[in-house]
Amino acid sequence: MSTLSANTKRHRVTVVGSGNWGSTIAKVVAENVLEFPNLFESEVQMWVHEEQVTIPKSSPSYDPASELCTKEQPLSALINTVHENVKYLPGIKLPDNLVANPNIADSVKGSTILIFNLPHQFIKKACDGLEGHIVPFARGISCIKGVEVSQKGVRLLSDMIGERLGIYCGALSGANIASEIAQGKWSETTVAYDPPAVDSRHPTPRHSPTTSSTNLGMTPANGEKIKLQALPSDYPPLSHENMKHLFHRPYFHVRIVSDVAGVSLGGALKNIVAIAAGYVDGLGWGDNAKAAVMRVGILEEVKFGQMFFSTVKASTFTSESCGVADVITSCMGGRNFRCAKMATERGVSIAEVEKNELNGQVLQGTTTAKEVNDFLSSQGKEKEFPLFTAVYNILQGKNKPEDIPSLIEVKD
Repeated sequence: MSTLSANTKRHRVTVVGSGNWGSTIAKVVAENVLEFPNLFESEVQMWVHEEQVTIPKSSPSYDPASELCTKEQPLSALINTVHENVKYLPGIKLPDNLVANPNIADSVKGSTILIFNLPHQFIKKACDGLEGHIVPFARGISCIKGVEVSQKGVRLLSDMIGERLGIYCGALSGANIASEIAQGKWSETTVAYDPPAVDSRHPTPRHSPTTSSTNLGMTPANGEKIKLQALPSDYPPLSHENMKHLFHRPYFHVRIVSDVAGVSLGGALKNIVAIAAGYVDGLGWGDNAKAAVMRVGILEEVKFGQMFFSTVKASTFTSESCGVADVITSCMGGRNFRCAKMATERGVSIAEVEKNELNGQVLQGTTTAKEVNDFLSSQGKEKEFPLFTAVYNILQGKNKPEDIPSLIEVKD
């Protein structure tokens, strides 16, 4: 364990988001800050989008004599009282040092590490609430899978957060089914954190971050340069070692890389591959066909990353949980896979399955497939990504799932 050394302050951590995945990551982090009291403050804040709920009979916290179970209560109050997110992570005991807070500005007060874990469509609104309330040298980690793709280009969600708040933001992604992790079932993840050079240059004890390709500022989409503020030297450095201490558990193994773009792309593009896997499985073609789809899909992920991001490494997709492992998990039972399989078996569109099976939720894969195709089309690159293009064309009714083998076959 690292010693406090010259550092007189410790990092305060806030998790922005409290859904199924947000509560799971908050549990992991709250356990870890107690393991490393020299690095982190013991209390972890978790911002909760407030709503009124009652404790269901299925909950281990249910007591028919308690008013908590007979009258609606604020979700944040219930989490702080019974230490269970009864709506989004039922049946899982949350650490006592995890504090739910419905006030987003108050939840980040003094926090030097912000972990973002909420649906991507709420990023802008969350950042609106955070702007002007965070310490200027805060650092972020986005656990939100996906990217924003348009004909203009590809934007990482971590960059969107960083640009909006004027901070550096890394990413966490992997083959991570939240309910399994919350139950303590072993899994892996990938954390991408490329310490800003401004932090490297600031005097720190040993284990300080190495020089990064991220220089003293970032240039957002509007072209206006953002100058990052250095992490003060009285805080422990946010090195790869210390970031690993924040997330690594005996049941949740973490590998740290610097490839933020690769990690982010893996979490988005795998959904297109999962739809293709669902199509061939729905046809009854078996595991060999799914394996073939996964192989081609991983190759196209690598190609896409390296074609449009100069910093992306092939190994991020072929060796890390955020790449190959996430593809495998998504193609075995994720929502995109399941809906594509059901659509093929029933002879209906994915949109119809989505409407009838997902209770108002929207598949990420169908949206990503369209956005990626629009972008590739604008670049004249559709033919270089036959699997991504095939999935889009099947969604549009231009091809059928049965066409996949001929569509992705390499022509001599």
